[in-house]
Amino acid sequence: MTKTFGQKITYAIAVFCFVAAVATGIAAFVYQPRAEMDPIHASLMASAFFFGSCAVVLYVIGTTRLKGILSHDKND
Repeated sequence: MTKTFGQKITYAIAVFCFVAAVATGIAAFVYQPRAEMDPIHASLMASAFFFGSCAVVLYVIGTTRLKGILSHDKND
């Protein structure tokens, strides 16, 4: 299966998003909130969720077989 150039870029961005999700997740775990409703802690958790969701979506796009879908050819 050959991937298009766009799929290779998408896969690379998915890896970056996964690393960013792990990094912000670790930062949220390590960060000590100063108050019960600390906006920095909430932002770190939201960033971890966002990057994780982006990583999943971009990974699926980057690994999907698009050749037969785009050309509508049964042989692909």
